[in-house]
Amino acid sequence: MKKRIFTGAGVAIVTPMHADGSVNYEKLKELIDFQVENGTDAIIICGTTGESATLNHEEHLNVIRKAIEFTNQRIPVVAGAGSNDTSYSVVLAKEAEAMGADGLLVVTPYYNKTSQRGLIAHYNQIADSVNLPIIAYNVPSRTGTNIQPETLKEMAKHPNIVAVKEASGNIGAVVKIKALCGDELDIYSGNDDQIVPILSLGGVGVISVLSNVMPRQTHDICQLYLDGNVKESAALQLKLLEFINALFMDVNPIPVKEALNLMGMEVGECRMPLFKMSEEQIAKLSAVMKTVGLIK
Repeated sequence: MKKRIFTGAGVAIVTPMHADGSVNYEKLKELIDFQVENGTDAIIICGTTGESATLNHEEHLNVIRKAIEFTNQRIPVVAGAGSNDTSYSVVLAKEAEAMGADGLLVVTPYYNKTSQRGLIAHYNQIADSVNLPIIAYNVPSRTGTNIQPETLKEMAKHPNIVAVKEASGNIGAVVKIKALCGDELDIYSGNDDQIVPILSLGGVGVISVLSNVMPRQTHDICQLYLDGNVKESAALQLKLLEFINALFMDVNPIPVKEALNLMGMEVGECRMPLFKMSEEQIAKLSAVMKTVGLIK
């Protein structure tokens, strides 16, 4: 069995912005402290929720560097190092390793999407370039590329490819991944509405958007399940389902940033082309947040 990066709920943390659109590093520190103090099991920085697509190279590296500094080894930091350019992914991976990241999250190549054989070559080249454990990120709704279970079985032969963040929404695929890969590949849910189902199939946790606003509860969904309190874990998942769905009423991370702002966290807006929700959407989000006690 390979070394596990973390068990439980890792937050796919937002990148807070100033009003002028620059990265707000002071706020990032506040957010990381809030996460650690409320039981989050890992910080996932510069992922999709962190708006990595609109961070330039210098910003991307600085955000990773600051996240590692602010977390200060209290919990693992997993750095986003995905790209549709394999050589650039290698650069990001090496830089993240040099800065002290505990692991890497590497999304499948997007737009110039590759074959299954190409996916194996892409991930192996990145894995060969570092000594860090890698989580492959499968999110075909975003990338147009789906990692097949058989492909993951082949990728899992590499000692540095240790896990998959499964956000395809296909529970049948998760079953097959577990059957084919066994203990050679950890599975993290990439969807907050499927935490308990994926844990029930041998998953080890979630990389979560929900954790940005409800870190303790997301941690508890996982911990209750892992402690054998399946009924309580499922009840908490179901209790939060309406709010989880509300966090995806618009393109992620637009709603979760709005939710944080409604909570007074002042994380700023998303960078274009992501655009602020309508007043009607904000009112709907606010109403759901009231039902779960996040705002009054």
